[in-house]
Amino acid sequence: MPFWVFFFFMILTLSSSSHCSPSLSLPLRMRRYADAIFTNSYRKVLGQLSARKLLQDIMSRQQGKRNQEQEARIRLGRQLDSVWTDQKQVALESMLVALMQKHRRNSRG
Repeated sequence: MPFWVFFFFMILTLSSSSHCSPSLSLPLRMRRYADAIFTNSYRKVLGQLSARKLLQDIMSRQQGKRNQEQEARIRLGRQLDSVWTDQKQVALESMLVALMQKHRRNSRG
């Protein structure tokens, strides 16, 4: 258990017990002091949690952008491969047609 959680529960216990029985050994000034410590600690914890959430949101957005860029590169690579394959196929077909025409000329004459 992290220290701040233990501290949080300890302060919560102290402050809640002081509210339930005001005539206990803690004077009013001490109870206010304990409440102030609890409130400050609680605000710090909330601030840390919100900062952590904001940081995680920013990091996930950056990761999403990286993934989109990587996917775009992959798509571009596939498109280039497809174009290259198409060009090779056209070149092979034209060579085959030329060879067939040459073979026909040689067989006729």
